[in-house]
Amino acid sequence: MSSHFGRKIKISIFGQSHSPAIGVSIDGLPAGIKIDMDELRAFLRRRAPGQNDISTARAESDEPEILSGLSGGVTCGAPLAVVMRNNDARSSDYRETRDIPRPSHADYTAHVKFNGFNDVSGGGHFSGRLTAPLCAAGGICLQILRGIGIHTGAHIVQIGGAKDAAFDPVNVSAADFEKIKNNALPALNPEAGEAIRLEIIKAKEKGDSVGGIIECAVTGLPAGLGDPMFDGVENRIAAVVFGIPGVKGIEFGGGFAGVARNGSEFNDSFFVDGGKIKTRTNNSGGILGGITNGMPVIFRAAFKPTPSIGMEQESVSLPRMENAALQVKGRHDPCIVPRAVPCVEAAAAIALYDAYLDR
Repeated sequence: MSSHFGRKIKISIFGQSHSPAIGVSIDGLPAGIKIDMDELRAFLRRRAPGQNDISTARAESDEPEILSGLSGGVTCGAPLAVVMRNNDARSSDYRETRDIPRPSHADYTAHVKFNGFNDVSGGGHFSGRLTAPLCAAGGICLQILRGIGIHTGAHIVQIGGAKDAAFDPVNVSAADFEKIKNNALPALNPEAGEAIRLEIIKAKEKGDSVGGIIECAVTGLPAGLGDPMFDGVENRIAAVVFGIPGVKGIEFGGGFAGVARNGSEFNDSFFVDGGKIKTRTNNSGGILGGITNGMPVIFRAAFKPTPSIGMEQESVSLPRMENAALQVKGRHDPCIVPRAVPCVEAAAAIALYDAYLDR
């Protein structure tokens, strides 16, 4: 299955943007873990559409329905299956994209891959709608990780030309996550949050879209998680993060900026603090050789501008094999970044809980 991830926990995501329901199956969760459904609902609401003037007008409750895997609210060893019903789909908006693919969307590649039988309504199973079941799985993993002292949080670093401060890579804490997690625009500085909102509104008023960067941090991880060469922590996190539609890049720690520095500046010096080995800086992003070193794991994901925009664009007619113009209909986010913040947290939690069980 194309939507499968995991070594110790096996996660499969299914459904389409306009199918009756979407969902996720999680196999391999240890039995005996209490799942707080109210907390899961609150986490899913952070991603849900139709909540403000900077997101799509499509309104979905994203109410999680548990089909199996829990007994009395506790994991029982069976695969945990969660579905969420699609109640506000409007497939008629996508009739034209059957013949004329949207630029920078998966319409064309899906047409080629599936011989023209792909579901174009809402993007089918390439839609950002499928991040709802990703968040259901990640929300469960977040709860389990927090129970063992591992905390995850993310915020918007940049949208368009508006920027927020970064997490303190050495001293970031769960308290930092709690301060911002329920904000519609989770930014560390309120002034940056307002500047970010204005960037989105400006793009929306032009019928255009804008992209951005999300920074995620994970604290409380023990040293020693991950394996060389292809199952390192960076590999695992990247695999899930790139499952979020719109992600075009990822960097860990000092990332690409490190190329302009010398090793003497970039290296993280070790020291002993209270019987623990730590580093004075965290340019490694908490990972060395694909293995956690006990410092916070820090990474950033870059999201492209939403490809579905109101402006007329150049495309092609697939059946006629000639150039054609397209003006996308439907309801779309002028910027997917604000609703993607919990998706990035979910992706990190899925990858790291799998690595934790695999240690």
